[in-house]
Amino acid sequence: MALKTSPFPNGFAAGIHAVGWVFILPCFWCLNHLLAVCHPTTQEQTQQLEQECYLYPLKAFFGSIILFILFLTTAPLAFLGFLLWAPVQAYRRPFCYYRAMQSSPEKETHRGFELVGKASFGFVTANVCLLPEAIARFNNIGHTRRRAAAIGQHIVQGVCRPDIQIFVDSPSSCGNVAMPCDVTEESWAESPSVLLSSNQNPNQQGQMVHRSAHRALLSQGLHQQDDVPWEVSSMFPASVDIVCLEEVFDKGAAQKLIQALRPVFGHILYDVGVYACYPPCRCSSFKFMNSGLFLASRFPVLEARYCCFPNCRGEDALAAKGLLSAKVLIGQNQKRKKVVGYINCTHLDAPEGDGQIRYEQLNMITKWTGDFQTAYRQPDEDVAFDVLCGDFNFDNCSPGDAREQNHCLFEEYRDPCRAGPGKEKPWAIGLYNFNPLHHKNAVYLHYMTNVPKSYGVNSGLLKGTLLEQPTLYEDDVNTPENLQRYAQFPCLQYTVT
Repeated sequence: MALKTSPFPNGFAAGIHAVGWVFILPCFWCLNHLLAVCHPTTQEQTQQLEQECYLYPLKAFFGSIILFILFLTTAPLAFLGFLLWAPVQAYRRPFCYYRAMQSSPEKETHRGFELVGKASFGFVTANVCLLPEAIARFNNIGHTRRRAAAIGQHIVQGVCRPDIQIFVDSPSSCGNVAMPCDVTEESWAESPSVLLSSNQNPNQQGQMVHRSAHRALLSQGLHQQDDVPWEVSSMFPASVDIVCLEEVFDKGAAQKLIQALRPVFGHILYDVGVYACYPPCRCSSFKFMNSGLFLASRFPVLEARYCCFPNCRGEDALAAKGLLSAKVLIGQNQKRKKVVGYINCTHLDAPEGDGQIRYEQLNMITKWTGDFQTAYRQPDEDVAFDVLCGDFNFDNCSPGDAREQNHCLFEEYRDPCRAGPGKEKPWAIGLYNFNPLHHKNAVYLHYMTNVPKSYGVNSGLLKGTLLEQPTLYEDDVNTPENLQRYAQFPCLQYTVT
């Protein structure tokens, strides 16, 4: 049974919510832009100096005055809207669901299990920092909605890029050798040791051609193991089935992402989280922003559940951080049984000294993921994967994160980059490799039990990076290609098979 798209139980509640938000929006817009005008990013400051634009201070001054007057003018209307908007949040389901109406069954199902008894899946997670404009600028980034549209376009272009076939005539063979290729001619010439991977269609099975491991690894005496592709790529992965994003707080940015992603990912969970007083009727913790979690899937979402962390503190308590769990329908197997998958996305408490809080949140995640599957798993279903991903705000390298590194969650979910608590495998990118880069985002795959061998999860972890805010626009990291060159050690790109 598919989810309902509206987060409200009836049209009356949805109407009250819409009217309240219309009253709030003008005041919010003025305040948002007022703060944004007063806080330019370092890139904008550099551009102003290079252009010698002496009019900018005047524009900022008079613009601030106008926006402040408009803010005061619209504040009474916003207060009235708040009185309408806040109470109805108690009746709101904590997520919205977008379903593409024209998606065909062929696009929404994976026939790998039905045809050959096995399949391959790709997952991506990233913290995209799509905050309201004013707050985003305190993180030294701006143009939130423009960035959201660009992020969505990059994802779709990466997933939909053509599968290039390179044919090599071999004098020692009777025919041509076809090599599926993901790279352009320029990257082929510049990086002769780059992995060649096929742009796999979800209904096609893996045909991957691997070349030698990255030269930086070989220079250290490390060798490729377990047929794991080692690669740092400036292009978005092609074979992606589910995208999980964090910090999609801005509603307009979420809509921009949906518009860009919907041709490929027809099922999207967005605006995830609770608002106003949480728990309802208690003012101890008021949620000004949602969780920021955003999930886009090729496959239909059968069930979804959101759970809010009750123990966030400081500025993190203003957002409804928590865990989003979803059950997706993949298709059917050769025995005509339904094949499903579980995907869990989270964002843990951020302050560096909150290790105990994050440890407690890991306890909650362990319980909530189990409860979700217990509630919705059916006896006539086979499970293809169980994935936990998100922004965990700790890594497996820092001594200060030892408590989280030893959590029992890592006994249930598998991290192939991890050799043990506090120790990564040699080819994993960590704190010891880069000053401005950190392991923060990760995808963890659950050990599958009581599942046919062909459905089992081999391994999989996608580890991301966190750039320091003051250095976002430096030449070493300000483009995908420059960041790729800066990364001397490749990270893992892996799919579930």
